[in-house]
Amino acid sequence: MSDAVPDLDTVVREIAEEMADRPDRGEVATYIPELARVDPKAFGIVVIDADGHVAAAGDSDTSFSIQSISKVFTLTLALGMAGDRLWRRVGREPSGSPFNSIVQLERERGIPRNPFINAGAIAVTDTILSGHQPREALGEILRFMQFLAQDPTITIDEAVAASELRTGFRNIALANYMKSFGNIDNPVDFTLGVYFHHCAIGMSCRQLATASRFLAHSGRNPLTGHSVVSPERAKRINAVMLTCGHYDGSGEFAYRVGLPGKSGVGGGIIAVAPEKASIAVWSPGLDASGNSHLGRIALEMLTRRLGWSIFGA
Repeated sequence: MSDAVPDLDTVVREIAEEMADRPDRGEVATYIPELARVDPKAFGIVVIDADGHVAAAGDSDTSFSIQSISKVFTLTLALGMAGDRLWRRVGREPSGSPFNSIVQLERERGIPRNPFINAGAIAVTDTILSGHQPREALGEILRFMQFLAQDPTITIDEAVAASELRTGFRNIALANYMKSFGNIDNPVDFTLGVYFHHCAIGMSCRQLATASRFLAHSGRNPLTGHSVVSPERAKRINAVMLTCGHYDGSGEFAYRVGLPGKSGVGGGIIAVAPEKASIAVWSPGLDASGNSHLGRIALEMLTRRLGWSIFGA
């Protein structure tokens, strides 16, 4: 029996072909009206290995709303500004509750359980906003994404942002509730405006996989050698992604895929195979936890075929 490593391009192409034929595609998000318009048949995947080789298949260059994937990058920015003081405002534990739950906030006196549920990401956004005007803070987030993805064309989908502003009543409630406990420093409408807009950034799988490379390689871009964060901080961000990156489906994702990752209700998922590759998949249909149904299945196939789970082959 051969022990040859499977060819990355072949594995990625085969997975995309298998996903194209599957009838079980999940349900697109409808609570944000603009997301309900997305074609549920779409599927894209990109893997960028440590040498910079890009394996891509399907709708890999189609831009989509990254939604909560942006929370990984705002967390990175906020830690750069506040350091470990950030953890006084937001925890690092899995929530076990829906991503927009208000029940835990009441029980835990306005301190969100982790930075990837909505309340936690709003608190993180408030940290970035402090000392800035909303337009300045948003510009800083967008420029950071463009820098990491090496693509200045990345923009915010204003239609999606407007759609979220019109329908984001639960997020408005979460922000006001945290404000009542003193965990939001800025005017609530300023913080929410920045939050809704960074969730509405549009990116492709190729751009997201490129932007995530620093997390796969101890905090630096392996091609340029540029350090984005320290190895210690990259390790910590990856740890929170592993335990909290998929809402109350995080345990299932760790069990099946075995990689740090972060999902968004736009159907995207980024994942990190430490020192091996950064990965992005997109399939708009979601499971009951709000994670891409086929995206998770595709990542499980990928890690199984390549032996990339951090828990071993």
